[in-house]
Amino acid sequence: MQDVVRPGLLRMLLRGAIRRCPLCGGKGAFFRGWYKRDDRCHTCGLLWERKLEGFEMGSMTINVILTFGTMLASMGIGVALSYPDIAVVPIFALVVVIALVMPFVIFPMTYSIWLAVDLFMRAPEPDELADAAAHRYSRGNA
Repeated sequence: MQDVVRPGLLRMLLRGAIRRCPLCGGKGAFFRGWYKRDDRCHTCGLLWERKLEGFEMGSMTINVILTFGTMLASMGIGVALSYPDIAVVPIFALVVVIALVMPFVIFPMTYSIWLAVDLFMRAPEPDELADAAAHRYSRGNA
């Protein structure tokens, strides 16, 4: 990538939240469908997995944190809205639905959000950028 300027954390997180490449902002970035992921960004050629053992654990951790946070918030809102006669069964039903559905809905976003966090903590190395440029060149997108 010519003159790569790494965006700030907020911009990279927002790009990740809408399934774009955190580094270049390329639309669709690593995704061919909702659950099918490519190894490289379609725009800049950056590899998804960045030379770390267990790299995908980060995206699973983001998924768990967001799911549990949403469950906790929904319980709190449900208790606050139904206080003093707390509606336990409807609140429990809502939390179960969130626990079963949300991980699948946010799956692709957690991958790109985790990549944004990792790119912020560890800037892309020159060999990663050279590899991405070589991949773009081989596809004719130099």
